[in-house]
Amino acid sequence: MAAQDDAPFLRIEGVSKSFGTFEAVKNVSLTVGKGEIFSLLGGSGCGKTTLLRMLAGFETPTKGRIFLDGHDMAAVPPWERPVHMMFQSYAIFPHMTVEANVGYGLKHEVGLSKADRAARVAAMLDLVQLSPFAKRKPHQISGGQRQRVALARALARQPKLLLLDEPLAALDKKLREHTQFELMSIQERTGVTFIVVTHDQEEAMTLSDRIAVMDKGEVRQVGTPTEVYESPSSRFVAGFIGSVNSFEATVVGREASHLRLDVPALGGEVLTRDMPGLVAGQNVSLAVRPEKLRITKDRPEGPNCLAGHVKDLAYFGKDSLYRIALPGALVQAHAVNARRGDEGARIADWDDAVWVSFDPSSAIVLVD
Repeated sequence: MAAQDDAPFLRIEGVSKSFGTFEAVKNVSLTVGKGEIFSLLGGSGCGKTTLLRMLAGFETPTKGRIFLDGHDMAAVPPWERPVHMMFQSYAIFPHMTVEANVGYGLKHEVGLSKADRAARVAAMLDLVQLSPFAKRKPHQISGGQRQRVALARALARQPKLLLLDEPLAALDKKLREHTQFELMSIQERTGVTFIVVTHDQEEAMTLSDRIAVMDKGEVRQVGTPTEVYESPSSRFVAGFIGSVNSFEATVVGREASHLRLDVPALGGEVLTRDMPGLVAGQNVSLAVRPEKLRITKDRPEGPNCLAGHVKDLAYFGKDSLYRIALPGALVQAHAVNARRGDEGARIADWDDAVWVSFDPSSAIVLVD
């Protein structure tokens, strides 16, 4: 995946969109670098598709401006923008062959001869590995192949910006995972900037150079997948991206390079990574990802050791998901199974007494 250039390729400045009294997008400002895969991630109704439609020119911002490659898009109609949108439904024509669908948008392109058009269609089919299916109709190919037809048609017009609205939603889990890597490979070969709208956290984490997490029309955090997952800026982001154990806490003070919190649900005080600006007595939230929790039969050395017992577990082969009952809370812990010969062995079983611990550096302290 490409890194972001110094000068933003796409700049969104204070964009809002209202439908009557309802504000679907609220004062959004973002920059996207040339060659990035940038995801707009959020639940239904968060404004991500409305923002995408404003980029395409299908909706006009109530206020704010959009610049693409240094040009203000305000007066540019959709058909004149160097932008193509790939819809969730794919919108391919059932009566046309694969190659006819791919070449449909090239029919009236000025200065493109019939031979040039055929060459570009052939190149796009080769890019998405559909050359052997050129003469087939959409009903004669799989769902994943139809998705690639829509992608090839979008890329055939050589857009500067490709907008993808839930591009993998219609695919089953296995095919979706495979297609994610195909999309990344195609983007890397073409260098086209992709903006992906999705509600699927795993999809955004896998595909993206950077992610904008949206909620109620606002951008809550922008960052790389690692930044958003490991250092969420709010309780909403921490809970929306992946699984998390969250507890109310109060700042007690500092100990060396750590923050000391009182966490009633965990039965007392714990140490976390320090967070500048917090003061004794301040109310915060403590968040710990399930995979950051260690499960042992014997009490481990070090801080943040909590006694409990296994209430539930789900076995997945190489790893297991545990629900551990502590005196004041039920926590989830994700652990890799030990190995015994050729068979996976769980660390603990139902109702076993266990110790749960976590490193202070793996805990997240949230104020918002």
